[in-house]
Amino acid sequence: MSKKLSIVIPLYFNEKNLPVTYAKLASDVFPHLADYELILVDDGSKDNSYQEALKLRALNPQVKVIKLSRNFGQHTAIYAGLEHISGDCAVVISADLQDPPVLILKLFKKYLEGNKVVLAVRQERQESFYQKLFASTYYKLMKKYAITDMPLGGFDCFLADKQVIDVLTKIEEKNTSLFAQVLWLGFQRAEVAYTRESRKIGKSSWTFAKKFKLALDSLLAFSYVPIRIISLVGLLDCIFSLIYATYVIFQKIAFGANAGWSSLMVAMMFTSGVQMLTLGIIGEYLWRNFDESRKRPLYVLDEKHGL
Repeated sequence: MSKKLSIVIPLYFNEKNLPVTYAKLASDVFPHLADYELILVDDGSKDNSYQEALKLRALNPQVKVIKLSRNFGQHTAIYAGLEHISGDCAVVISADLQDPPVLILKLFKKYLEGNKVVLAVRQERQESFYQKLFASTYYKLMKKYAITDMPLGGFDCFLADKQVIDVLTKIEEKNTSLFAQVLWLGFQRAEVAYTRESRKIGKSSWTFAKKFKLALDSLLAFSYVPIRIISLVGLLDCIFSLIYATYVIFQKIAFGANAGWSSLMVAMMFTSGVQMLTLGIIGEYLWRNFDESRKRPLYVLDEKHGL
């Protein structure tokens, strides 16, 4: 029995990439699939990504289009696409061609061998030193403190069985990492190594602020380390304060000396800094709890075609 493959591609300022990406899919991927659908999710793009997606829909009825009411973020756009699949499995890939579309066939082959999750793991990166450094640091932190089986090369492209996707789309958790959730579910998986290519068309909208938020969300959602850091810093602060207080009392008794203004300011500033750090981390957790408690939808659907 042939398996139907759903291909989910989130779009955000991809009007120039999309025609090239689709041409690659049409020449290298679609002819090798018995049954497929392509779901394009426009994540509130301000360019003509949505119009380009509709053009492809007019050319090929297997192309389905979803338009979100505004920009909700890449992971949420992927989530929206996965909620609408009709295939036996689905693959998630970007539209910027940094992950070559032919990779889909390699993932699908591993899936047909009996794996419920197949990851496209980056072995090499044709990117800038800054991008490599941030990615390497992020994945090392995730592997050490959050998801122990996180591949060090990381992944954005993956394939998952319908059973996995059904569980994944029931989580409905905000401020998290969809890719970390895939690993957290723990289904049998395989990996396919590849080289992430440099971006040839357009400029990435994956800013430092978005990267930092993803790193923070991932660690807070999957690790107790930030809270443990608070406890450790608080303990060290107490020990430091006790030692310093003992020193001041000894100086007073032995030499009649009083703690100077500079010493007092250093102690106060150190303690204040620790308190602000503690409040900041606790505040991040409280905000996430508040955001979850409001029960707002992960995304708002504006239009859909072919679904």
